[in-house]
Amino acid sequence: MDFSNHLILIGSALILISIIAGTLSSRFGAPLLLVFLVLGMLAGEDGPGGLKFNDYDTTYLVGSIALAVILFDGGLRTRWKDFRGVSAPAAVLATAGVLITAAITGVAARFLLGVDWLEGLLIGSIVASTDAAAVFLLLSARAMRLRDRLGSILEAEAGLNDPMAVLLTITCVGLITSTDPSLTLETATIVAGQFSLQIVGGLLAGLFGGYVLLTALNGLSIASGLYPVLAASGALLLFAGAQEIGASGFLAVYIAGLVVGNRRHKATLLINRFHDGLAWLCQIVMFLILGLLITPSSLVPVIVPAIGIAAALMFLARPAAVALSLVLFKFPPREIAFVSWVGLRGAVPIFLGTIPVIAGVENAETYFGVVYTVVMASLIVQGWSVNAVGRRLGVLLAPRPTQPPRVEIDLPSDTGRDMAAYNVQARSLALRRPVSRLPLGEEFDIISIIRDGVLHNPATVERLAPGDDVIVLAPPDHLPSLDRLFGQRQPGQNDPDLMGEFTFDGTTPLGAIADAYDFWIPHNRRDTAVGTFLRRNLLRRPVPGRHLRLGSVALIIGRVEDKEITSVSIDLDPPAVAWWRRLDIVRVWLESCLGRRTE
Repeated sequence: MDFSNHLILIGSALILISIIAGTLSSRFGAPLLLVFLVLGMLAGEDGPGGLKFNDYDTTYLVGSIALAVILFDGGLRTRWKDFRGVSAPAAVLATAGVLITAAITGVAARFLLGVDWLEGLLIGSIVASTDAAAVFLLLSARAMRLRDRLGSILEAEAGLNDPMAVLLTITCVGLITSTDPSLTLETATIVAGQFSLQIVGGLLAGLFGGYVLLTALNGLSIASGLYPVLAASGALLLFAGAQEIGASGFLAVYIAGLVVGNRRHKATLLINRFHDGLAWLCQIVMFLILGLLITPSSLVPVIVPAIGIAAALMFLARPAAVALSLVLFKFPPREIAFVSWVGLRGAVPIFLGTIPVIAGVENAETYFGVVYTVVMASLIVQGWSVNAVGRRLGVLLAPRPTQPPRVEIDLPSDTGRDMAAYNVQARSLALRRPVSRLPLGEEFDIISIIRDGVLHNPATVERLAPGDDVIVLAPPDHLPSLDRLFGQRQPGQNDPDLMGEFTFDGTTPLGAIADAYDFWIPHNRRDTAVGTFLRRNLLRRPVPGRHLRLGSVALIIGRVEDKEITSVSIDLDPPAVAWWRRLDIVRVWLESCLGRRTE
């Protein structure tokens, strides 16, 4: 009885301290997961806490559950259109990239630690994959706004690369512990078959399980509080089931989350909020336990070679793997460099590091200490510097306007729209126009406006004021655009490469955009696709971030694929520009008069 009480007391105290410490650390730019790891170490055997914990089996169990929840939550929040655009390069990174990283890091481990080639490859395999928890948290907690497809490819890679790392680790452990460690043709065939089962089986299980879970969510009539529990238990069931048949449970739950997150279903808001909190809890618990598992004194003998291995991973193996993987897809050098630097290591390598210990591999605890040091180095060096590197490479965009307070109301899934109440912030874009001229499409409906506690018909309110509450009906995918409309625009958001507040497909007729946002365009260009219009009127090669000033607005290139502009943003409050940039509108007028056609 006393042990149970002590366990609850210590566990809850550690979680509370982690939350508070994480909040404080964000002010200094420290990676949150590093904070959780350090707190676990401080609570451990060599720290002030003095807790003795060396249960690798429990760590493996907790890590499996936590990673399954985190990956499912990551899938829920990944938009299909973003995933589809980067699926090919992410798949190459998650397979060939992991293999290249493992090989190069394994060579470094072979010479720095003085182990044999197979043991070196084992260490390289353990640290070869990026960590979903670290990457998802880095991109969400810091609200990093990246150019183009960078954020999507980093998240997709983190969600897809676990199967290859798991397979390499298990294969190396199997060869080391076998009586005949030589890699024969028969062994290679077995490994290839296992890899195929991991990938194909995980993909099919994820698709099937995701649609089954989606059907259950929409078909069952249960208490509203049970829908998130149904989703979580279904995800864990899918994870365990896929693992049992030899498929990748990690890939399966990520794909299932992608399926569920991109389809209409009941209790969407409840499920998203529940899994957001659950994913946070899993990250805290997992990293605390991983921190408890290691004793700093055990790291001292391997600290120097481990730092050398970490340097080889960060500055040689990861850049080489990313460059060789992404050069096929014509990524520019600065984007390749950034993806190389954000190859964060976290819970997954430490989790995989428990496998050799559980399997009884000789010197496995030494290897575990090496892996732990590599992860710490990655979080400290890469996690702490990622913003500075992003700014240096020019891949970070200025942040969006501060998200306003928003309350969502779940509507039946067949309505196709959600209801949300926004509090209008000072300096928001919504204050710059009359209510009747707000940049809202036909899919949006303002239901009512609440001012000083009084409900008003939108037709009777000429302009919004700070502090007004606006109730809107909108498609779920369009809520971020409302966040930008009603949120507070930061005074420093004058980056000339800042993407605009609202984004359109490159094939959208220019006239439709001009009507919605009230700016002048030549009459004979109304039916021209906005991407084509920009390509004709920009004097330079179209690249993301370049813009065309049209009076009080600016059209900004979002994405370019095969030299075609596929997405365009509009900035309703563009920064001041040099006088010659104000002549853009004159050039557009002349082009329309002359009827020039440039392809």
